[in-house]
Amino acid sequence: MIDFSRVNGDTFKIADMQNDFTREDLIDATHEMIDTLLSLVSDIPDSYVTFQPEDPHAYDRGAATEEEKYLAWTLAHVIVHITASGEETAALGATLARGTVPTWRDRYEVPWQTVRTTRQLVQRLEESRRIRLAYLNAWPDEPQLEVYYTKLEHRWGALNAVGYTLKGLKHDSDHLGQIEAIIQQAREAIPEPRF
Repeated sequence: MIDFSRVNGDTFKIADMQNDFTREDLIDATHEMIDTLLSLVSDIPDSYVTFQPEDPHAYDRGAATEEEKYLAWTLAHVIVHITASGEETAALGATLARGTVPTWRDRYEVPWQTVRTTRQLVQRLEESRRIRLAYLNAWPDEPQLEVYYTKLEHRWGALNAVGYTLKGLKHDSDHLGQIEAIIQQAREAIPEPRF
C-alpha cells in the first residue's frame, strides 16, 4: 500500500509525492486498495452492513439533510462514499492526463440507503475497481503531467494526473480505520448466529 502517513496538508502534500509514481503504480495501488477493502468486508454478516455505529465526532457538512449531518455512517455509507470519491478522482486524473484542467466535479454516489447486504458491498467495490481502472486506462501513452489542478493547492499542492488520482487513494486509506471500527462495533453489538 502507498504510505500516505507523511501527507499532512502543511509541510508535506500529495503534490510532494506525485512524481514518485507512474500510471502503472496507480493501477497496482488501485488493485491493492480494492483488495484491502474487500478483505475487510467480504465475509461479514449482512447485519453489519446497515449496523448504526456510535460516533460522537460524526459530522458531514455535505449531508443531504440537516438530520443526517450528525449521523454516524453505516458501513454501506462509508463504502459508497469512498467508491464515489475514488471514481471521481480517477476520472479527473484522466482528464488532467489528457491535458485539460477540470472545472467541474464528476461524482455520482450510489444512495447508501439502498445497500443492505455484504454481496452489494462486494459488487460496489468490484464495480469501482472496474471504473477506476477504465479511467487509468484512458490515459494517453504520453500523459501531460505538466498540467496541474490548483484549486485546492493550499491543501494538496498543485496536482497533476498522478497526484489527483493519489488524492483518491489517500481518501480511501483515510477511511480504513473507520471501516474497521464499524465492523468491531457491529461484532460487539450483534450476536453471532447460532446454527
